[in-house]
Amino acid sequence: MVTDPSHTYAVIMAGGGGTRLWPVSRKERPKQLLPLIGQDTLFQSTVARLKDMFPPEKILVVTVEEQAHEMKEQAPDIPEENYLIEPGPRGTASVVGLAATVLQKRDPQATMAILPSDHFIRNVDLFHYLLNAAFDVANDGYLVTLGITPTAPSTAYGYIQQGKAVNGGYKYPVYSVVSFKEKPSEETAQQLLRSGDHSWNSGMFIWRADSIMGEINKQMPALAAELKVIGEAWGTDGQNEVLASRWLGLKNETVDYGIMEKAERVAVLPAGGLGWSDVGSWESLFEVLLPDMNGNIATNAGLHLAHETHNTLVYGGHDRLIVTIGVDDMVIVDTGDALLVCKTDQSQKVKEVVEHLRKHGQENFL
Repeated sequence: MVTDPSHTYAVIMAGGGGTRLWPVSRKERPKQLLPLIGQDTLFQSTVARLKDMFPPEKILVVTVEEQAHEMKEQAPDIPEENYLIEPGPRGTASVVGLAATVLQKRDPQATMAILPSDHFIRNVDLFHYLLNAAFDVANDGYLVTLGITPTAPSTAYGYIQQGKAVNGGYKYPVYSVVSFKEKPSEETAQQLLRSGDHSWNSGMFIWRADSIMGEINKQMPALAAELKVIGEAWGTDGQNEVLASRWLGLKNETVDYGIMEKAERVAVLPAGGLGWSDVGSWESLFEVLLPDMNGNIATNAGLHLAHETHNTLVYGGHDRLIVTIGVDDMVIVDTGDALLVCKTDQSQKVKEVVEHLRKHGQENFL
């Protein structure tokens, strides 16, 4: 089925904290609001690559109150009513359900792309082509996801197992999904890579609003009941009061676990060649920023003097000069009130440091 673009929408999920990019990413200013790659923030880059496909009134943003003001300043073209404000984080299943509920009231024929706010995509033309192809598949009733072709046995991503080809006369290869897998161990990741039928879970989904609401009704009836009440109040004077009273009692659940793992009509489009990164760690910046001849990266206008230094990332947001001598394969991040120094391949463990600070009451660093 060829999709009518007048019924297609983009929903940006933008409420996360991005703890793996501490100490730059903080509660009040998480990674999607930061210019980690170039002049624009990750959120601004996400909005920019959608604008050739969607007018601003067809782009929705789901976020939390403490981030909404900054996002509205960074993307002033998106209408005020298109910012859906969560009273508190309750997982991506609730985010998807709220967006689908609101869109169904606006447009019963709505088809929606669910897109994280903090991804990097180099090949924007291919991204647009994939979204258009995915909309066509979604309009045949499938829940569609984009699967990133793995380049390494990564333990940082969930995986999607690809099944048989879906025959629908589509303009791009489409496959059924056998299973979703959580982030694996190193040994399991190597096995999945060797199997040749697994892709990384990109966290990007495309479906009709009525299709995903049907699955929520079937698999998460408690969420569906609350969304029904919220939907009835949406657009009335009691909208915010009803949302606040119902939202915080919702179960905190991901859409992957709550919906996708058990859904029957699920399809994946292989998305090799996108130049995609979820910018999920300091190490991931090596994939998207151009290093010098020694493999070093100095970002955010940091002053870095590298002597006999290789494959090292330095992030400094002020005028302090950072000098490295005889340093290889390191990440050095200086924010003024915190200094992170770690081996590049250990940068995923920053999340453990954040948890330690939280447990020991050092909230001023979060």
